[in-house]
This record gives sequence, structure tokens and C-alpha cells, in this order.
Amino acid sequence: MGRCALPPLLRYPTVDELGARAAALVARHPREARLRRIGTSRAGTPMWLLSVGRGSRQALVVAGPHANEPVGGATVLRLAERALADPRLTEGADATWNLLLCLDPDGLRRNEGWLTGPYALGRYFRNFFRPGFLEQPEWLPDGAAGAALPETRALLDVQDELRPFLQCSLHGVDVGGGFVELTDDLPQLAQRLAHTAARLGIPRELGAYDALYWPGLGPAVYRIPPPRRADLAAAITEAAVESTWFHPHRHGTLTAVVEAPMWGVAAVSDGSPPADRDGVLRAVSRTLRHDTGLLRHLLARIRPHLAAVPDAARLLAPVDDYLLICPGLADAWDPDTGDGAAHPLPPLSTAHLAALRISGRRLALRTAGLLHQLVRASGHDPAGALPELDGLIDQWCADYRDGCGARWIPVARQAEYQARVVLSAFQLAVRHTRAGSRSGEPGWESGAAVPMQRE
Repeated sequence: MGRCALPPLLRYPTVDELGARAAALVARHPREARLRRIGTSRAGTPMWLLSVGRGSRQALVVAGPHANEPVGGATVLRLAERALADPRLTEGADATWNLLLCLDPDGLRRNEGWLTGPYALGRYFRNFFRPGFLEQPEWLPDGAAGAALPETRALLDVQDELRPFLQCSLHGVDVGGGFVELTDDLPQLAQRLAHTAARLGIPRELGAYDALYWPGLGPAVYRIPPPRRADLAAAITEAAVESTWFHPHRHGTLTAVVEAPMWGVAAVSDGSPPADRDGVLRAVSRTLRHDTGLLRHLLARIRPHLAAVPDAARLLAPVDDYLLICPGLADAWDPDTGDGAAHPLPPLSTAHLAALRISGRRLALRTAGLLHQLVRASGHDPAGALPELDGLIDQWCADYRDGCGARWIPVARQAEYQARVVLSAFQLAVRHTRAGSRSGEPGWESGAAVPMQRE
């Protein structure tokens, strides 16, 4: 990278490290790079936008939209270095790269108990944090005009200011594989994704739970359908409300949601027909119901002792969300109860079944990890819940490792994979906008609406 290179990141950067490394890049390249504060989080943390290049086409890359998905921070720093080193990405494309270092810095801070390693499933879930559904800044459940979170308002303002031709939202899959969700087709992206995944040893998620009912645009690439009115449970599980993915569509923006896995599972890449579809679905549904019952019982024992726990409501909100949606998901997946539902399951491959098994276990582990933190924060355990929670977390993490074959993917490889996918989307979107109208021009909009993702 020459004079723009910083020491390589071998672990996830913290909020403070993101700002420091971005400032160091700007100090080395004051003509090509700028850093500006575009907002302030609820806890008073600055939100920084790093811009590279001075072209008329604006690309917006959003890192850290979910608090427990930190790979995007490493990715945007890598993209900044690439853009500084390769003029084809700036002058050659008449483009400016705008890199939002972290959309939810307060949430990222809450994950610092596992963020810097060593990386183990038990450590991750015992220190996991992700806010409740209504406090995730990409959501617009009340529309853009009703957005109340300062992080959301900052992103909306940047979108309206830049009117980007491409927006990439950088997400992470804790266990599973990589995939992309698009608001409009980018021909050839599926082929490029396959090449990048093969080169870096990243499994592609061919039956992503997030996109279970969504149309496919190619292997591991999905089209995001329009939102619709729905209750809270459906909004969480079916991506049924508006989001910041949709908001800039009025400006001609194509949004790509780029998912990169932390622990990879080979089975999510198996597109073969399953040997016993209904048997696997029954087992997954039965397990989710059983685990939900255990966790509800533990929560009932723990909740009366949380009055003195600072900020307990922030940890309880996602717990309540997860326990709200689990019974409905178990019924929807169960062939004995779900086949007559309004949204019957689509044809399922082995990859789909692996993704559903991982998703059910994820909901239980996240809930158990948050309950574990609540008990620890109380300073005592009068309900005697901690040993039970430790046993469940250890058992379920072992199932990920031994039953699903989950294997850690080094941070540098996660970030390189995500950066290459973003660069592919950028190159294809540049061609797309050159072939049609420029972003922001009247008549660009296709009318499609974009919901929030459900991972």
C-alpha cells in the first residue's frame, strides 16, 4: 500500500481505535482524505465519516449497524487504504468513498468484553450485546420522519446530503456463511461472490434464514422485497418495516447488505436436496420450543432481582424480543403446524435446514448470554441461575462446534472477504449507473421498497 498503509488489523477494532486509525490515514493523506463528525450517539460518542476522493459519484459504506457485528469497522479501514492506493477507485470512477466508521458506537462499546479476543463461542455469547428491535439504528418502524434515535437521524441526513449511487451496509453473521442482499439486481455479483468466497475459504450461505422467503438473484445473493405493515413479531422475523436501506432509494441509490461470517459452517453451502426435510424441521422446532421454555423459566426467576441493576432495561429488551418470536418461528418451521400458514415454507435445500438449525440455536444462545450478563451485573445470584446458564451456554456452543462444525475465520480474512465483495458491488454499480441515469436524477426510482434485514 506504500505510504498509506497502517499496521494490519489482526483483531476487531474498538470504537476508539477506529477513530484513531482513520485520523492517522487523514494525517498521511490530507489532500485525498477527510474526516468529519456527522452526529453524536445517545451516550455522546462522536460518529465519524471518513471520505476518500473527490469525484461526483458518491458511494456510502456503513459499518457497525448492528452492535455485535464489528467486522465492518476493519473493512472500512481496509477500503480506505485501497481507495487511497488505487486511483481507479476514485478519479478513474469519478467517485468519492464515504465510510461511516460505526453506526452504533454505544452498542459496539458494550461488546468490548469479547471484541479484542481471544475469540471463542462461549466468550462471545457471554459478552454479547445487541439492542432491542426498536433501538437498532437502521430500522424506521415509524418512517423517516418519525425516526428518533440520533444515530438514525445522522445516517438519514448523510444519505440525503450525498444522494449516493451505492450504499453498502456491512453486517456480520456470527455462525454460518456469507451472502449479499440487494435492493436491485447487480448482474455478475453472484459469480464474483463465488470467486471471492472460494479464494478466501468463506462458506456461502445458499439458504440464508434472513432471506428464507425472498427471491434469489443467484447463489447467496437475494433480492430484498418491499415492506408491509405488520405487528412487532412479524417485523422482527419477516423484515416488514421500512429502513435506512430504503430511504435513499428516492435518490437512485442501490443498497447492498454484505454479510461476512465469524464462525463458518460448511453445511450452509450445501445446495443438495435434504434426505429427511420434515424430520430435521421437526427436530429444529422441538429444540427451539424446549430451549425457549427453559429460558422463560430462568427469566422469571431472575427478573425479580434486577431492580438495582443499572440499565437492566437495555439488556432485557432484546431478551423479550427473542422470547416473543421463538414460539412463532418454531410453529412456522414445524411441518406439522406450519404448512397451512399464510407463508408456507419454500422448497428447502440442505443449506436451508442448516441455516434454520443455526438460527434457532442462535436465538437461545443470545438470550442465555444476555441473562448471564444480567445476573453478573446484579452482583449476586439469589435465584441460583448462573450455573444453569453456564451449562446451557457450554452445551449449545459445543453443538455449534461439534454438531454444526463451526470454525473460526480470522478477522483479517473476514475483512478482506467483505472488502472484496464491496469492491465488486462498487465496480458493477458504476457500470449500472453509467448505463442508465445518474443517481439522483428524476425517473431513476423503480418504486421498490426496502425492509430491514432480520439476521
